[in-house]
Amino acid sequence: MSKRILSTFLKSLLVIAPIVMMQSCGSKSPLSKLGIGGKKSSKSGGNDNGMNGIRDGEIMATSRKGFKQTAPFGMVLIPSGSLMMGQADEDVMSARISMNKRVTIVPFYMDDTEVTNHEYRQFMNSMMTDSVSFLGEEFIMSTLYPDTSVWSKDFTYFNGDVMTENYYSSPAFDTYPVVGISWDASVYFSKWRTKLLNDNRSQKNLFKSPRYRLPSEAEWEWAARGGKEGAKYPWGNPYVANGKGCFLANFKPLRGNYRADGYVYTAPNNAFNPNDYGLYNMAGNVAEWCQDAYAESYMPVTWDLNPVYNDENEPRKIIKGGSWKDVAYFLETGTRTYEFRNERRSYIGFRCVMDRLGSVPGRE
Repeated sequence: MSKRILSTFLKSLLVIAPIVMMQSCGSKSPLSKLGIGGKKSSKSGGNDNGMNGIRDGEIMATSRKGFKQTAPFGMVLIPSGSLMMGQADEDVMSARISMNKRVTIVPFYMDDTEVTNHEYRQFMNSMMTDSVSFLGEEFIMSTLYPDTSVWSKDFTYFNGDVMTENYYSSPAFDTYPVVGISWDASVYFSKWRTKLLNDNRSQKNLFKSPRYRLPSEAEWEWAARGGKEGAKYPWGNPYVANGKGCFLANFKPLRGNYRADGYVYTAPNNAFNPNDYGLYNMAGNVAEWCQDAYAESYMPVTWDLNPVYNDENEPRKIIKGGSWKDVAYFLETGTRTYEFRNERRSYIGFRCVMDRLGSVPGRE
């Protein structure tokens, strides 16, 4: 019996001895080679192997410090919510392209006014100063520079010379919405605006900001309604004038009496009262480019969460909101229409949005 026990003991030593020798010589186990296990690193303040967010063999990664997203200058926060997208009244055009659909929108920031002449001028000054060498002056002037001749070209038998000569260049119109801008130019402006912001943030060692972009059609419609369910106009229903007979937007009232709302052409960017989200001129003044391509079948083919319809092969892009030269039907939040992406008009402008990252305390 004693011999058998002695034999078993000797065999155990043969197995254990190499392991002890390996550990005493500093050999690492397979787990150690993968960076798992081992002693705490004094250099990492207790984090195993100096790996951020790992401590005492457990993942303890909390949020990184230093990030706080606030509304960019000139923008307001649009909260998340759900709306019945589409026509809020009779389809007087019988187009059947704006059928109702329940959708949900996540929070984002939006320019409280349309981009103005003077704001767009900062972009053009930057292009002519910093980008001529690689973009070329011809591209900048033919694609990005506002087409000031639209005031004369858009209408037949119309003396638009005074607007052609002064609207973009004169200080009198600095705070009026820029027009004569194609969809492509508005997208380029958004990219430049993003780079301008993030270059500055990078110099200050701050986290990168989300990009500026055009709003989707659904985002635009949700923002225009200002939280009012089924609102026909940004101010609600059902009239375009208040109890005193004052018109609530800049459009074409009274069969061609353009002056009846206070402005013959466009109005300043903060004219008329804002809607409940603090947005000015979401109806009238200038129609606004949206991100989406146009499709008659938009409602059935898009998702019901933050929908957008992107199609690079479709030259028609959505415009919303109506303009100074439109009748009230085009001011309705649910009205859909389009323009070709390379067309520039005296009645189309734009505004930008930016995604809100994470939740909004008390606003979700």
